[in-house]
Amino acid sequence: MRRALVVGGANGIGLSIATLLANDTRYDKVYIVDRASIDAEFCHPKFESIQFDLCQEDYSLFDRFDDVDTLMITAGFGRLAHFADVDEAHIINSFNVNTTAVVRIIHHFYQRIMGKEDFYCGVMGSIAGFMSSPLFAIYGASKAALKIFIESVNVELEKADTTNRILNVSPGSIKGTAFYNGKTDLSLTENLAKDILSHLEAKDDLFIPMYDEIFKEVLARYAADFREEGRHSYEYKMQSGRIK
Repeated sequence: MRRALVVGGANGIGLSIATLLANDTRYDKVYIVDRASIDAEFCHPKFESIQFDLCQEDYSLFDRFDDVDTLMITAGFGRLAHFADVDEAHIINSFNVNTTAVVRIIHHFYQRIMGKEDFYCGVMGSIAGFMSSPLFAIYGASKAALKIFIESVNVELEKADTTNRILNVSPGSIKGTAFYNGKTDLSLTENLAKDILSHLEAKDDLFIPMYDEIFKEVLARYAADFREEGRHSYEYKMQSGRIK
């Protein structure tokens, strides 16, 4: 039987992925590491929940999961705001959780990712890591660092002659999550979670949801004129009503 670890799996897309894994008969246990606890309505007999704050210094906790072959890291947060309105604590915590934590966790599993045995590893990045994202500068920068890290390490994995890869899932905004102070709704995230797990099982290295429908054109505009696309992004966000 297989076992999985979902970091950040107590709510949102992480919980949706964890639930699908738990409902998969190939898995007999799904570990969930999250700062928050899982609401009773979402509990599953195969879940084992461990509360942990990714801003802690000691990451030895992750050495205990030597029985998993699937690692999905979905923890992360962001805040739409002008850079002038962001305090220093937010900057530090954003990079600690969105970037440094991911790199550290992967480092704890890296010998198995490099190995010949199948190991499935995925990370929730963001389309904001692929382009300038005014009003999301800190979040976008933290995800851009993650993008380059994943791309670089995947080449090293290829050269190490393993078929294992790290999947970078880079969506736009996702409905049904608590990201913008919303509420977890698994019915809204289930299809995306299924797509993510499909790409994870295929050992793909990149999945941009809605690429053909939206982001192919957005990325082309950004490549053609990053300044103009930045202005367009700024106006779009200002008109969205999400800036408090």
